[in-house]
Amino acid sequence: MNLLSIFLQAPAPGGGNSMMLIMMGAMFVGFYFLMIRPQMKKQKQEKNFQETLKVGTRVVLTSGLHGRIAQVQDDGFVIETLSGKLKFEKAAVSREFTESRFGEKAKAAAEKTAEKKEIDLEKK
Repeated sequence: MNLLSIFLQAPAPGGGNSMMLIMMGAMFVGFYFLMIRPQMKKQKQEKNFQETLKVGTRVVLTSGLHGRIAQVQDDGFVIETLSGKLKFEKAAVSREFTESRFGEKAKAAAEKTAEKKEIDLEKK
């Protein structure tokens, strides 16, 4: 038999269809765990991040604009920048500026200022 006639032969009857269904199911499960599930997890984290933002938080928007949240509204944020106040959708907030840029230093500085305020209040 030559090679062409081997490729043109019909598949053996019987187990071919069930094996194909098993392979399709395995591919779907693989796609779910490799693509769909991580994307859903990322969306959930972004939504949780956007819901926890408060007034006064310094943020970076997806456009690269840096600012401070002046107001939190139902449909978005009012961001205060050097040029004024601008309204943006909640989805436009990319990350928190202070934590991403300064990390532990920003947290330590915030704790020190809070301690100083407490000490000043106790003195009065």
